[in-house]
Order: sequence, then structure tokens, then C-alpha cells
Amino acid sequence: MDYKLKYNEEIITLAVEAVGDGLLSATMGYKKMEVAFERISENLLSLRVDGRKHLAYVAELPDGKAVMVDGRTFLLADDRATGTRPRSGGANGPKAVTAPMPAVVTQILVAQGQPVEKGQGLVVVSAMKMDTVLAAPYAGRVTRINVAEGQKVSPRQVLVDIEPAVVDAAEGRKEAIHG
Repeated sequence: MDYKLKYNEEIITLAVEAVGDGLLSATMGYKKMEVAFERISENLLSLRVDGRKHLAYVAELPDGKAVMVDGRTFLLADDRATGTRPRSGGANGPKAVTAPMPAVVTQILVAQGQPVEKGQGLVVVSAMKMDTVLAAPYAGRVTRINVAEGQKVSPRQVLVDIEPAVVDAAEGRKEAIHG
């Protein structure tokens, strides 16, 4: 299977072929590597690349997967990812604003009670020297901010609660759902 890696704005093609249980043959450019892997946890892998041991952390992001190895972060998308493949949040995208990986909250961009639009930045987190802006998955109103700047967060930890907005078709306006 072919993948595209993005690193420092450079796109690198990576071809991967399974050659056995926990064994891969990977070709990046002209370099061919033998890779043995073992899953340590849901997001952590132990890799042995051409005999050298590495730890890799993998996290789901809106644009693909972030793969962090030896202090370098790569954005990974397979060639089949054309925007039609459903993500874990289903057809309408994620329903919660969560940390994609262990990180530190560096900035909170909204306040409790504030209305937000789909895609609006809510929180900035930093992991492995990479800042990620976490955005609202839908329009609504911020009902609770569950973190503070400087706080360490874990994958899937809910950082911000948002009450979804509904559109009043007759009047063309958005209102928060109260229930």
C-alpha cells in the first residue's frame, strides 16, 4: 500500500508491503527498509527498522494520522484517502473536542457561553514541538471549558463542551438546543 508522508512541507512517498506477522517491507524514495513492529498500546508502537529500535506514537487528526518518531512528526495519509472515507466520527465528523494525543494546552481561544461556528478554533495544544488548533466540529455555544492553559491532557479527553445549534428554517437563524 502506498502512503504520502508530509514532513516540513515536503511530501514523501512510502510504499509498505506486509511480509509476515508483525513484519513489513517499506520503501521510501530509493531506500528499502525491513520493519518489525509490535503494538504496545492503542497509540504506541515499538518499531525495529533495519535492526534499530524506535518508539512511534500515532494519533488521529482531522487531516490524517500524526506519526511521531524520534522527535519528528509526520502527517500520514494513504493514497485512497480522498475525503470520502468515513472517519471515526462518522459521516458528520467528530462530536466532541478531544485531545488527539498527549499534549499541553497552550491557549484557549473561546470563553464559556460564547457562540462558535463549525471549524472555529477553540483550543491550541502542543505535543512534540507541534502546535495543533482544535476546532469546533459543529456550530453551537460553548457550555463548558474543561481545561486550563498549561494543563497536560490525554488522548480522547474532552476539552470543550459545545451545545449544538439548530437552524430555524423559517427564520434562517441559529439557536442553541436547550434540553
